Amino acid sequence: MSSNARLPIVPASFFGMVLGLAGLGGSWRAAHLAWGVPALPGEILMLGAGIVWAALVILYAGKWLMAREAALAEMAHPIQCCFVGLIGVATLLVAGGAAPYDHDVALALYVPGALFTLGFAVWRTGGLWLGERAPEHSTPVLYLPTVAGSFVSGTVGAGLGFPDLGQFFFGAGLFGWLAIESVLLHRMLTSSAMASALRPTLGIQLAPPVVGAVTLIAVAPSAPPLFAHAMIGYGILQALIILRLLPWILREPLTPSYWAFTFGVTALATAPIRLVALGDAGTVTVLAPILFVFANVVVFIVAAATLYRAVQGRLLPAPTVAASPAK
Repeated sequence: MSSNARLPIVPASFFGMVLGLAGLGGSWRAAHLAWGVPALPGEILMLGAGIVWAALVILYAGKWLMAREAALAEMAHPIQCCFVGLIGVATLLVAGGAAPYDHDVALALYVPGALFTLGFAVWRTGGLWLGERAPEHSTPVLYLPTVAGSFVSGTVGAGLGFPDLGQFFFGAGLFGWLAIESVLLHRMLTSSAMASALRPTLGIQLAPPVVGAVTLIAVAPSAPPLFAHAMIGYGILQALIILRLLPWILREPLTPSYWAFTFGVTALATAPIRLVALGDAGTVTVLAPILFVFANVVVFIVAAATLYRAVQGRLLPAPTVAASPAK
């Protein structure tokens, strides 16, 4: 913490907590519609996500006011800068949480959230197109500005009554995902092993197909479920690969970086549950409850580990140091 700072200097990656809490809240909302489970847990999770979001917005704004060098270093970092895009994504999810209660408030959050998300994605992608990046700088965090932002903009937009707009965002997220995934697979197959501290970011690898499936279901609920099934299937494959690598990933202690797993895991549960609510039958009815339980367990473990570190006073990471501008 800066000697002049009165607030903790939080990294932008902490907004991933909002994604995990709101994602699980969305799973509970879907489960309430599909199976009639109690609605209260989902609403409590959504409220918790909103409280965490509000606190982080204040702390992150304070970071720019009182520790500007740390904020600029994060923006210039070739990996950490991508997490800044989560600010817009988290805002969109809070808008989705508020939508059943106040459409106007939700819309007032959605518009700046979507504009920030799109603007940051354009800025970050433009920097990537300049080239001259080291292979080790390519990690699944590259999905966050363009893919996560576009898919969540589509999902929440559809929920607010703009499914046609959501379809455009779905296209941006879908083709962004396919392009970036090819880069990441090439890096993982041909370059050196990922550094221990970065391995938890592999949890993000699970997110694009299943977050995209949630978006597809939201923007085209009456469409045949074939493509949604395919995206969920690919997400399950990614989850199994990550489980196979879990002993290797867990060489890095349980830190807040493991929130990277939570949004994808909750979307992996939400997508099939939403299909069940729409009347889909067959395999999805078997998968949905298993994945729902799995999502709850994962988020609980990560949240408990985060609270434990907070009690110990070990929640905040070391300040970001940027060796060169982000590209």
